Amino acid sequence: MSLPLVPPSALGPEARDRSLAAMTGRSGELELDVLVVGGGVVGAGTALDAVTRGLSTGLVEQRDLASGTSSRSSKLIHGGLRYLEMLDFGLVREALQERGLLLTRLAPHLVRPVSFLYPLTHRGWERPYVGAGLALYDGMAMLGKSEMGVPRHRHLFRRQVARIAPDFKSDALAGAIQYYDCQVDDARLVLALARTAAGHGAHVATRVQVTGFLREAERVVGVRARDLESGEDLEIRARVVVNAAGVWTDEIQEMVGGRGALHVQASKGVHIVVPRDRIRSEAGFIVRTEKSVLFVIPWGRHWIIGTTDTAWDLDKAHPAASRADIDYILDHVNAILREPLDHDDVVGVWAGLRPLLSGESEPTSKISREHTVVTPVPGLVMIAGGKLTTYRVMAKDAIDAAAHSLRTTANLTIRDSITDRVPLLGADGFETRSNQRVLLARRSGLHVARIDHLLGRYGGQVDDLLALVAEQPELGEPLTGAEDYLAAEVVHSVTHEAARHLDDVLTRRTRISIETFDRGVAAAGPTAALMAGLLGWDDARTADEVDHYLRRVEAERRSQSMLTDQEADEARVAAADIV
Repeated sequence: MSLPLVPPSALGPEARDRSLAAMTGRSGELELDVLVVGGGVVGAGTALDAVTRGLSTGLVEQRDLASGTSSRSSKLIHGGLRYLEMLDFGLVREALQERGLLLTRLAPHLVRPVSFLYPLTHRGWERPYVGAGLALYDGMAMLGKSEMGVPRHRHLFRRQVARIAPDFKSDALAGAIQYYDCQVDDARLVLALARTAAGHGAHVATRVQVTGFLREAERVVGVRARDLESGEDLEIRARVVVNAAGVWTDEIQEMVGGRGALHVQASKGVHIVVPRDRIRSEAGFIVRTEKSVLFVIPWGRHWIIGTTDTAWDLDKAHPAASRADIDYILDHVNAILREPLDHDDVVGVWAGLRPLLSGESEPTSKISREHTVVTPVPGLVMIAGGKLTTYRVMAKDAIDAAAHSLRTTANLTIRDSITDRVPLLGADGFETRSNQRVLLARRSGLHVARIDHLLGRYGGQVDDLLALVAEQPELGEPLTGAEDYLAAEVVHSVTHEAARHLDDVLTRRTRISIETFDRGVAAAGPTAALMAGLLGWDDARTADEVDHYLRRVEAERRSQSMLTDQEADEARVAAADIV
């Protein structure tokens, strides 16, 4: 299968080659203004902030875009209701402003409102107490620079709760308060950021591992790196390097000389996925636990339930969920359901690590989600902490810090951040294409439900997918083993979305690994076959990709039967990354 003509924002194999040539100087560009290390939401956001200020920008990621924390979150864009109780009003206000921006201006195709019930179990004091908090929450959102974008909260009595959520135990309830936040496919948000940055001229390359820093006296002037696909050692020179490596921040600090300007504590959060029909409800739930809060979040034909909050000091690339983690979630959600869930109901499981700033021996649930930017040595900016919702503010602060260095050493004029006015790829045209959904279905021969699915993943870029189907009608067929997705989406993942391995497609470009009971096993072969022609895989390489994915699934299932983190980690790391 030949690669089609693609736009500048496309991150296919040829674009990766061009980016590496540009970043290493092989194409004549001698030095970047900014090199970002880390392809999560903060790294991709930082690359976008830098390039839209007029800076020559590169981004390298050692694995896949969003392969760490940024594909394993609760998938919420929210103000953080629990931070109000911690009196962290600044963080909540900032996050709510970003929520409004993303929903109404920057990524309306990816971010959508979601309704939650906050159950009230105490008569008298609890309703005015929680109601006052939610009134403040809505008030902060309305006073932001952008539209609120979601309905205001409303008070419900027991009978209303029973109508909205018939499977919710209402016997002990005094009622509930319904409020709104937003949700997003976090991995696709990162991808949209990276592709938007590339569309504006940033060089983006995944599977590039930073192995050290280039120094001139005390100043960092770039990085040494290895292309993990070819094994080639590289040097990338840049006036400023921005480290946005999240939970790997401490390791990057060691490369630069072990100066502990930041210390990041990894906190493990586990989520499970169950079929939508196992809980009858028109809204999600948020319930207090002894440690934090439990979310039950609608997710298409499923529910996401989580999360845990425990310290993690084992393998960072593949944090493992143990049986104890899953039992904890099931025990807490069953306490509020009429019909209990059990392990047989669990379709998918994931564990992610939150990069929390820490200098204390306090529980991870108490550590602040504020972010910090430091410059430990000239030419190096490090950013850590924060949360998914506030990635744009973190990126702005990182480039503000880099700008100070660029002004003094390179005499550059650095403009202010404009990312609050730069829609992400897919936002333009989304509203128009949504209005044309029936017409698009008629022209393409796809069901309107398929068009809605594509609009919610690609927005205005739906035209690229429909063009693929028009050119190769067989790509308009459902993907074997994962019928919610089209074969065209696999091809598009390779030609436009930087997917280089089977795991990239089944886990992050799609959510097949957590949305199917077999965790993508049946889809692995057909997906690899579609990828093979585009990436030049022979039969042996294609078989290796499938075998690796199957071993990964088996290792994850085995880890989730273990009682302790140590045992779960040992089971999970048995399936190494494919190289």
